[in-house]
Amino acid sequence: MNASVAIQVLPKAAANQETIRAVDAVIAYIKSFGLHTEVGPFETTVEGDYEALMEIVKGCPRVCVEAGVPGVMTYVKINYAPAGVLTMEEKTAKHREGEAV
Repeated sequence: MNASVAIQVLPKAAANQETIRAVDAVIAYIKSFGLHTEVGPFETTVEGDYEALMEIVKGCPRVCVEAGVPGVMTYVKINYAPAGVLTMEEKTAKHREGEAV
């Protein structure tokens, strides 16, 4: 694993239910790739190969619009290192509920 990305989509929707439907479609699309994924309240984080992750990122706005919204703003954070990057688990394990800090 040489990369991780955090993806946030902000659908231009008239109602909350439209927003939720579009975001859910994007999350389902991301999960369909079978990579390690964590959904958070503001963004979804995915770990994997850089090229595969860039394909996922490229598709997110399209999936959102196909879900019925007229447009979308997409924000992406990319962590890339050819030798490998820290995993989500390595970054956050000590902060998980029920674990000592």
